[in-house]
Amino acid sequence: MNMSGVPVRANHQIEIEGMTCASCVARVEKAIARVPGVAMASVNLATERADVAFSGAPDVPAVIDAIRKAGYDVGEKIIELDIEGMTCASCVGRVEKALKAVPGVTSASVNLATERATVRVADGSSNASRLAEAVKAAGYTASEVKADRTEEGEPDRREAELRSLKITLAIAAVLTIPVFVLEMGSHLIPAIHMFVMEKIGMQESWYLQFALTTLVLFGPGLRFFEKGIPALVRLSPDMNSLVVLGTTAAWGFSVIATFAPRLLPGGTANVYYEAAAVIVTLILLGRFLEAKAKGRTSEAIKRLLGLQAKSARVLRNGETIDVSLQQVVTGDEILVRPGEKVPVDGVVTEGSSYVDESMITGEPVPVAKIGGSEVVGGTVNKNGSFSFRATKVGSDTLIAQIIRMVEEAQADKLPVQAMVDKVTNWFVPAVMLAAAATFIVWLIFGPDPALSFALVNAVAVLIIACPCAMGLATPTSIMVGTGRAAEIGVLFRRGDALQTLRDAEVIAVDKTGTLTLGKPTLAHFRPAEGFSRNETLSLVASLEARSEHPIAEAIVEAAKRENLPLAPGENFEAEPGFGVAGMVAGRKVEVGADRFMMRLGYSVAGFADDAERLGREGQSPLYAAIDGRLAAIITVADPIKPTTPEAIATLHALGLKVAMITGDNRRTAEAIAHRLGIDEVVAEVVPDGKVEAIKRLSSNGQRVAFVGDGINDAPALAVADVGLAIGTGTDVAIESADVVLMSGDLRGVANAIALSKATIRNIGQNLFWAFGYNAALIPVAAGVLYPVNGVLLSPVLAAGAMALSSVFVLTNALRLRRFRPPLQDRQDNAFAGMQIAAE
Repeated sequence: MNMSGVPVRANHQIEIEGMTCASCVARVEKAIARVPGVAMASVNLATERADVAFSGAPDVPAVIDAIRKAGYDVGEKIIELDIEGMTCASCVGRVEKALKAVPGVTSASVNLATERATVRVADGSSNASRLAEAVKAAGYTASEVKADRTEEGEPDRREAELRSLKITLAIAAVLTIPVFVLEMGSHLIPAIHMFVMEKIGMQESWYLQFALTTLVLFGPGLRFFEKGIPALVRLSPDMNSLVVLGTTAAWGFSVIATFAPRLLPGGTANVYYEAAAVIVTLILLGRFLEAKAKGRTSEAIKRLLGLQAKSARVLRNGETIDVSLQQVVTGDEILVRPGEKVPVDGVVTEGSSYVDESMITGEPVPVAKIGGSEVVGGTVNKNGSFSFRATKVGSDTLIAQIIRMVEEAQADKLPVQAMVDKVTNWFVPAVMLAAAATFIVWLIFGPDPALSFALVNAVAVLIIACPCAMGLATPTSIMVGTGRAAEIGVLFRRGDALQTLRDAEVIAVDKTGTLTLGKPTLAHFRPAEGFSRNETLSLVASLEARSEHPIAEAIVEAAKRENLPLAPGENFEAEPGFGVAGMVAGRKVEVGADRFMMRLGYSVAGFADDAERLGREGQSPLYAAIDGRLAAIITVADPIKPTTPEAIATLHALGLKVAMITGDNRRTAEAIAHRLGIDEVVAEVVPDGKVEAIKRLSSNGQRVAFVGDGINDAPALAVADVGLAIGTGTDVAIESADVVLMSGDLRGVANAIALSKATIRNIGQNLFWAFGYNAALIPVAAGVLYPVNGVLLSPVLAAGAMALSSVFVLTNALRLRRFRPPLQDRQDNAFAGMQIAAE
């Protein structure tokens, strides 16, 4: 207890970052102490840790929020757990509640489709085993997800579950068919009725049905009892509990009617063995189809895992040995032969080859690799051999990061899921109350035999309710949508970006590297009359080879591409802002702006028409003079990507406004915007200026998505409603973004938006079905139509409808696998070269 006599809960330890002195300690302690429910707080500067005790229910997230508001940070880690035993949305809520109750947990998100929990924990507070214990106490099984995985090393629990369900379903079906034929056949087919009465006998038929149904319930159906009864004992019923109550009620009533009919009111001694047996069999069928469909929703991850090599040929102690991928360490020298996959990321040290990198870039043409070239794990070596030094292994490789991005996006919850969670928290208890109310109403007001009517309708209500469909509606669509996105080269780093991107109204884009190639190239070279193009370009490039200016590099690169000879330059002189001059092969060469030519006494009037046209296009011309005569007009520009005009046109067709934000001069920016039909231009801005531009674009309530690729784009990517990074850009830009376009192609923006719209539309369909199904059929099962037209819903039909409800949601989500992007990449998708496109 504390000094006031209030009981104090056990201490929670929270690691704090950024404290430097005793004043920091006092500030943090004061901030924590102000949090309601905190009984005591002690902060240690040496260990950088806070010990917090609560007088009531621990509220660790509130403490962490207070620490951050005080100007310090809290160390956090993310723990992922595989959860076994969840069957419906109620299970999800129960596991989340159990995890959030663990000391130090700041957030927990459980996904029914992936059967995985993502838990954010304050450093030093809890570990995976403690979380697993909390899940076990809630009635489920949890195990930590390992960071490094291979296709073979990944435990395939779902395959084992599918096999088990298949066998269980087969046994249930074999036992149920005779029960169904004996009971329902007798009612529907006179010949069967006569056979039962004359050859078997009614009472003997009931004995046989009792034996077979008991075997079904406590054999194949035992899985429902193992989960449902403990949930009832904990007063936290789930879908299994509904099945247990429904089937046990039908079976129990039938047992009394069979062996002690005098205990029942006259005329009510009927048996419902077929209902209990068929309910179990149909729900097992639904579970089997559901498990099969769930396996298909995760195929994108399986295919990504399949891209990884299984082993590597490593040079150690002077000899080459084969080792598993997990044994490769940074710095290892690895040999790759023709046709093999590159095991990990690295840099070529010896040899040369061409490597198929279509899985990353979408480019069908293999890329040449020589000494110093970077190679990516999972890509395929074509016709040569080379050695490379491993620079990134395990979870640091690009393919591992891609897998992690997709899995994190699949584990995220969309804002719409919050509403679903609130409903499912009370859904199962509400269904049980509805079933109880149905039983009482029919027992009191129903026609004779009232007890039979009350039992049948109450069981129908219990069985037809389907929280499974509500729990699967959103995560399955996210899972399939983000998986399909990865296959077309779009990586959603956050699942909620799917919903936000759908609502984007303005697409703001950086220019360099996004709209353009990001590398200056020779755009225009026209020699004056009397000068040979090749000779003039050769002389100019020979002079510029002495310069380190990007424009000079572009001119030299152009001459090399055309296989023109470069002679050594002499007496090289550079005058910043004007130009360069020197001697090449005994000839005087001068290159620079028009002001440089005018100062040298050369007239550029002969190129006036070219200069005016190039100026309108935003290009600033340079001039070359050879031996005292004006010889050529030159422009170097960053060319627009060939796919950019098509991408901009498609964004306009989607009803989006396109804005360009760039650090380039206004004249160049506006010329490019005019050519591409861009709606708004913000030019000559520094990185902070890009942030201000995005804030201004969004000031009238419009949602803004920003597309960039450089370090200077990172602040803008972070502040935008959705940040999209060109995958060929820098790591900083990619880490700041919500969506990564792997191919480096602006068309990916239109594809990402189209996929976002398709996924959210799919989620809407699933939710409409899940909620509409329950809202419409639970009252029907309760018998509301009976006074109108005499219609009642059999528990057997209710079981079939419930089983098919989840299957409908999963099947609808799987339609996203057939999504076709509006703008096809060169190979239809970024991973087509590796044959992982969805069929």
